[in-house]
Amino acid sequence: MIDPAQVPEAAPNSNAGQVADAVAGNWVDTVAPDWSRAYLRLSRADRPIGTWLLLLPCWWGLGLAAILTRTFTLYDLWIGVGCGAGAFLMRGAGCTWNDITDRHIDDKVARTRSRPIPSGQVSVRQAAVWMVAQALVAFGILMTFNLVTIGLGVLSLLPVAIYPFAKRFTWWPQVFLGLAFNWGALLAWTAHTGSLGWPAVALYLAGIVWTLFYDTIYAHQDTEDDALIGVKSTARLFGDNSRRWLTGFMVGTVLLMTLAVVLVGVTRSPLALVVMIGAPWAIGWHLAIQLMRFDATDSARLLTLFRSNRDAGLLPVLFFAAAWFL
Repeated sequence: MIDPAQVPEAAPNSNAGQVADAVAGNWVDTVAPDWSRAYLRLSRADRPIGTWLLLLPCWWGLGLAAILTRTFTLYDLWIGVGCGAGAFLMRGAGCTWNDITDRHIDDKVARTRSRPIPSGQVSVRQAAVWMVAQALVAFGILMTFNLVTIGLGVLSLLPVAIYPFAKRFTWWPQVFLGLAFNWGALLAWTAHTGSLGWPAVALYLAGIVWTLFYDTIYAHQDTEDDALIGVKSTARLFGDNSRRWLTGFMVGTVLLMTLAVVLVGVTRSPLALVVMIGAPWAIGWHLAIQLMRFDATDSARLLTLFRSNRDAGLLPVLFFAAAWFL
């Protein structure tokens, strides 16, 4: 249990300890109890985009699986809701783990030194207890799914554990983020069907390439600080060639999601397949707009573009939902 007395005091309804890149006027900084704010900031509850980016591949996988089997039951509704709760909790646990491992890096980067651990809002021990608490609740949700899904859920801890260290040994830490953040495509598909399938694998790969797109944009905010402290990223690796690489990631996302759709769509009506094909092209259209607005020197724009990927990821969900009825 978290002891509220151990959390540094703040003035009632104040924004003391607000994180630099938090959403303005977010609920954590405005209405959450003062004692809980540092822990919610550790979970990035004041920055909900990460939860969306973890959740959306789950809904992609569930949507395609439901189209394949032509069924959607109350249990499938629970899969969708459970994935939402699990995404919030596991994103929170993963971010807490990330902040624990990065505490000596975060205090050297302008955007991250206001996070709870480097700013002194919580201790490492308190953060570790909070991480375990979130993971245990998420595990309880996972246990409501079938055995294959439970096994996949446990296996997902491997990329989650590795990711914070990836930027120390590879220029491609975004790959490890993609491996972790898109696992839900496999998990939700399997929760519905009881086994893995090639459409889920193609969808998972599409999500990984999508992650390379949006997280390279995100990483461009920190290239100067990262260079000073020796942290690696695709943003630093690509440099002035980032636009070319982002174009490749955009195309890869569209092609791989199209493959996933085709692998499922051969069992559906021609009209359903046409609607399903709209999903990858819709997300591709959104990524193309982001690419046109991309400016590696404008941190505010980079953050806005990164956050806009919630809407990009929701587009396939809408197309898959429409195709289910055809």
